[in-house]
Amino acid sequence: MKVNMHEAKSQLSKLGKLAWEGEEVVIARSGEAWLRLTPYRESLEPRKSGGLEGRIWISPDFDEEDEELMEAIENSKVFPDSDR
Repeated sequence: MKVNMHEAKSQLSKLGKLAWEGEEVVIARSGEAWLRLTPYRESLEPRKSGGLEGRIWISPDFDEEDEELMEAIENSKVFPDSDR
């Protein structure tokens, strides 16, 4: 269901009930989707850190600057009308 901002202001309780019942409620601004109304649900269990240990690898030279790449970026024509 997509409603405009004015309608959402005046029908918030009704829209909240619909969202809790599983209806997708999208609030539009100037005809464009702007917000999605979703029910708040407590997390059942706390998140645990370190779940991806051993599954992600980062190269030892990850933080080293790549001069060829930096030169290509700095001299690129991303904005062709600019002075660069």
